[in-house]
Amino acid sequence: MSENKELATVHYLPEVEVVDGEVVSEADYRRAMSQREQAMARWQGYRSDVVTVARATRTVATHTYTKAAIRELVYVPIGAGVVAKRVWEARTNSRYERMMRAAEAAGNWEELREWEARAVAEKQRRHARRMDLVELPFRYLKALGAGLGIAFGGLVGLGIVMAAATRHIANVVTPLMAVVHLINALIWVVAVAWGPLVLAAPWLGVLGLWHVGRRHRPPSSLPWFTPEQARVEGEPVTPARVVLALRDLGIASLRKAIEQAGDGAGMMLGPIRTAGCGVEVDVTLPSGVSTAEIRAKGRKLAENLDRHAHELHITIPPAARTVRLWIADSGALDEPIGPSPLVTDDTFTADMFSGRAPWGQDLRGDPVAIPLWQRHLLITGLSNQGKTAALRALLLWAAHDRSVEIRLADLKGVGDWRMFDGIATVLIQGPTDEHVMAATHMVEDGVTEMERRLTALEESGASDGITREMSRKPGGGFHPLILVVDEAQQAFMCPAIGPDKRPYGGTKHNSRYFNAARKIHNQGRAVNVHLWQGTQDPTDQNLPKLVREGAHIRASLVVGTKSQAEMALGEKAVNAGAAPHELRQGLDKGTLVVTGDGVPTPQGQSYLTVRTHFISGQDATAIAERVKRLRGQVETSAGADRQQRDHLADVAAVIRGERRPRTEVIRQRLAELDRSYEGWTAEALKAALAAVGVPIRKSDGVKVIREEDVHQALADRAQDD
Repeated sequence: MSENKELATVHYLPEVEVVDGEVVSEADYRRAMSQREQAMARWQGYRSDVVTVARATRTVATHTYTKAAIRELVYVPIGAGVVAKRVWEARTNSRYERMMRAAEAAGNWEELREWEARAVAEKQRRHARRMDLVELPFRYLKALGAGLGIAFGGLVGLGIVMAAATRHIANVVTPLMAVVHLINALIWVVAVAWGPLVLAAPWLGVLGLWHVGRRHRPPSSLPWFTPEQARVEGEPVTPARVVLALRDLGIASLRKAIEQAGDGAGMMLGPIRTAGCGVEVDVTLPSGVSTAEIRAKGRKLAENLDRHAHELHITIPPAARTVRLWIADSGALDEPIGPSPLVTDDTFTADMFSGRAPWGQDLRGDPVAIPLWQRHLLITGLSNQGKTAALRALLLWAAHDRSVEIRLADLKGVGDWRMFDGIATVLIQGPTDEHVMAATHMVEDGVTEMERRLTALEESGASDGITREMSRKPGGGFHPLILVVDEAQQAFMCPAIGPDKRPYGGTKHNSRYFNAARKIHNQGRAVNVHLWQGTQDPTDQNLPKLVREGAHIRASLVVGTKSQAEMALGEKAVNAGAAPHELRQGLDKGTLVVTGDGVPTPQGQSYLTVRTHFISGQDATAIAERVKRLRGQVETSAGADRQQRDHLADVAAVIRGERRPRTEVIRQRLAELDRSYEGWTAEALKAALAAVGVPIRKSDGVKVIREEDVHQALADRAQDD
């Protein structure tokens, strides 16, 4: 076999594609691609094109320049509508009919009759003008002929005068020819300018309509066409904005009445008056719309007016079917108010009898001063909202009156009232049960003082109660006494029970604090004994109904619910619009809703919203030092628990020489001797006497205490001592 020396021949195969790991030809690949896959590929391309076009269209449509161009174009049809409406109203009675519908919707029958009379008079005048049009052409022709004749005669006469003066007969027609030349020149000018005028007239008309539309378009009904720089929150309140805001409240009957009245819907509104940092307007509602419906939509109405909910206050004035809207300037209520006069005036003085305590400002920005003479006070609200500061500001004012005695219990005990050391005769500071017991004793001592004053007042024969002279007389015993209990919920919730088995806290008939507070509320005002309480988060358990309703002035900071607002202020004030539950926690610190006797409320309103002056702890300390220099520093008691009564000596004192008095008689006499014995049961008396060796015996079937047993116990104790 011979050796083959030739190289191997290389054969190139066709190009192939690999699909799913299988070698296929180009033709096979094309066949492998299904029609569905090709359609999906085309769809992805179309979708990408559509998305691109949509994004570009949206960008162009929402661009500021596009909005500005569309806005300027829309002014023209708006102006045309305004002009058409003016022409229509000038030629018809539509304006009078609209005003009559508005008066009828508002129930103003006197106004309705007046517009009916005006409509009839206008119809008569229009008919007279149309009748005059029949004779008007003949009058114009007659006047034109007379005018031409007079003008021709005048020109000819002038020509004759000129001809006589110049002695040229041709001058007779000179004035006439001058007029002819003038007319010819005017015709030439008009002929030259007519073309441009004809071309410019439509554009001038469009420009005029644009101007009218731009000036007279409704600013609130077309918000999209309002320029961004002009669309700022808190636009001025106008009648049109108020009417539109009422229309869009979602109350069908109100919307229907406003739409039927048209432009006459403004008759619903009284004058818009400037009121402090906002405006005030009375709205007379159409028949079928209640004030409760408007108040229920308060938040929506505020938002329709471009305000926050707290910047709109709805009250009920004396007029029937009327609501009063107070609309704050945007953001005005978030600005702090000025400092208290107690801080800025070093020469400040006070008179409890006739003066008023500066407390802050109302929503209009007017100063609010509260009279405190013979008025019990209650301030409540959530924690850390300014309750103590508001209460302390009033007490600092009262301390400027030298005749005022202050007894104070701070059941929180963090130093908020420390500056009254040296001003108050009693200052209790602390949150424990022992502090609550001491505060209860302080209030009970206030009851004892009240009863002493009632007896002394009766014996004095005074016919007009406590006068100013009696209250300010040194040593007279009728000076103003203010008992302050801050964090009073601690007293009502205290679980401590006294040696007489009576609870200090609670709301039952045997609760010591509850009964003491109720008694002062009942009769303390008449003899200058006042009870001021501050409490948190009111409930029926920590603020009983009888106690909260005994306060003459009731104030509430922000609370959590409407039911708590009713507890704090009473249902009457809340039903009239008082809404401390709508205040903003944390943002409306120091803002109080106040109701009660002496509160300077507007006419027809039962409550007042007050933004109180904030007096810091440092400023309060400085004011207290000034008060101490003014009235002299007093010795302040820490309000420790009362000294324990000597039960054996007290029983010996009330036996009154009787050999075997009944235990019921002894208990009654002990209660008359000292208030701490009130509520003592037979078991409490038995236990107290058993502790000192005096037994309870029976005589003729009744329990008695023998005099010899009491005297023997006294002798044994003396021998032991």
